[in-house]
Amino acid sequence: MQKQKTLGSEFSLKGKGLHTGLNINVTFKPAQENHGYKIKRIDLEGEPVIDALAENVTNTQRGTVLSRNEVQVSTVEHALAALYAWGIDNCMIEVDAPEIPILEGSAGVFSENIKRVGTVEQNAPKDYYIVRHKIEVKDEKTGSSLVILPDDKLRIDVLIEFESPVLPNQFASLADINEFHSTIAESRTFVFLREIEMLLQNDLIKGGDLDNAIVIYDKKMEQGEMDGIADTLGLPHKNVKEFGYINDKPLVFPNEPARHKLIDVIGDMALIGKPIKGHIIAIKPGHKINNQLARLIRKDIKLNDIQAPIYDASEAPVMDINRIRELLPHRYPFLLVDKIIEIGGDYIVGIKNVTVNEPFFQGHFPQEPVMPGVLLVEAMAQTGGLLVLNSASEPERYSTYFMKIDGVKFRQKVVPGDTLIFRMQMLSPIRRNISTMKGYVFVGEKVVCEAEFMAQIIKNK
Repeated sequence: MQKQKTLGSEFSLKGKGLHTGLNINVTFKPAQENHGYKIKRIDLEGEPVIDALAENVTNTQRGTVLSRNEVQVSTVEHALAALYAWGIDNCMIEVDAPEIPILEGSAGVFSENIKRVGTVEQNAPKDYYIVRHKIEVKDEKTGSSLVILPDDKLRIDVLIEFESPVLPNQFASLADINEFHSTIAESRTFVFLREIEMLLQNDLIKGGDLDNAIVIYDKKMEQGEMDGIADTLGLPHKNVKEFGYINDKPLVFPNEPARHKLIDVIGDMALIGKPIKGHIIAIKPGHKINNQLARLIRKDIKLNDIQAPIYDASEAPVMDINRIRELLPHRYPFLLVDKIIEIGGDYIVGIKNVTVNEPFFQGHFPQEPVMPGVLLVEAMAQTGGLLVLNSASEPERYSTYFMKIDGVKFRQKVVPGDTLIFRMQMLSPIRRNISTMKGYVFVGEKVVCEAEFMAQIIKNK
């Protein structure tokens, strides 16, 4: 089972802000498990810490802006993309300005420093958002669209398209997030020369220069106008008749603009608060539509705060009924677990197929068969017992006896034909032969029952 990660040690970076042009310090610090990404303005005493979540996005103009109680931090997407790509779940970001420095306009410096300080595995299990159904957002005016589909890991395909002879369309793809550092991270942001005058007039790129953006010249302008913009940005003078990229530094990749858009997609998807198992297809993406998708995913997470384990009936179980009978003393009609499909150091997933031939349906109830809630609790307890016994060196010599059951909730009735999926999770390590667990019962993707358990492990006489 994969575990959460944080930074191996803290590191700090200095650079200019894209919008303000200020010299900015930003520090990335390790954080405890289940902390998430949080950003703190240390230049403002007593101001709130901002959770890097999609619902806290208040603006997407020239980069994603996070806010809380009117305290803002902008251009967060490159830093979040680097943290996400290195598998870091928990990090505190401290910044002394209203934005994170633009640096060279990519995720490269952030990624390089994370590689340098390394990562540390934590005790908590990594909590994935597993895509179970298609989620899609579209902008009919711009033709932009993002769709996320089920997959066994994160994959991203990006297509960009502009009315430009220099950049008509490009494609970029990332099939393995582990390749982010070597193939994606150094891709810089880009801007069209025709847009720069407007950006300068609105003070949107005070900290922009040749080191942090690809500048594209693709529509004719007067030589004097072009020279004036070049002088403002410190660009060399170019012949207005020659379209192309006008930076001194060559492109890192032939499709560098598309790869940079892929960075932005990762950074904005990091705002859902969980690593993703799914396939994102982004056509003409931008921060606004990226965040629309992130908000939809956050909404889905809130509606389904606990995701059901994936059950493939064709896969062989890790414990079949014969092995279960060796570990548990229960027998018909009280053995309520058919097989175990997954087991880790601190969790287990079990299955029971509910048929109309169950003996309790004769009296509960003859005209409307419903599985008794107490038996759902018992089935969870048996599954939890298998988790505890599996960790023992001689499991056949021990039994588990449940001492306390709390927080039992029944959300939906269970009827013949349902397949029950049990997921039991240790709440803390076993101490003095006492185990505490949280359990859920799913039918499909819906939680039908949940409870917390305390059990004692006793050696058989």
